[in-house]
Amino acid sequence: MPSTPIYKIIFFNQGQIYEIYARQIYQSDLYGFIEIEELVFGERSGLLVDPSEEKLKAEFEGVNRSYLPMHSIVRIDEVAKEGVGSISDVPSGANIAPFPVNAFTPKGSGE
Repeated sequence: MPSTPIYKIIFFNQGQIYEIYARQIYQSDLYGFIEIEELVFGERSGLLVDPSEEKLKAEFEGVNRSYLPMHSIVRIDEVAKEGVGSISDVPSGANIAPFPVNAFTPKGSGE
């Protein structure tokens, strides 16, 4: 394993599944969020360009820190090296959806 760990984060966002790599990940001071810093994108020195990774790079361009809701995260793995990040559509008929949770109960809800 490298001296600085790399994490693969898979999360659900707006009907798509994102797979990104980052060097820093921790629980945020914002209740219910995970903070992700130092996003890692594979540097390719060839002519082959992955459109999914390019879309991901463009979406996170200029982002120093990202806050992800805990209930949208599917999986977090510590990996030996970064892979190719991607954005993919959820296959039709797949049983993937964000976990519907209400973190706060409004006053007068009868509980």
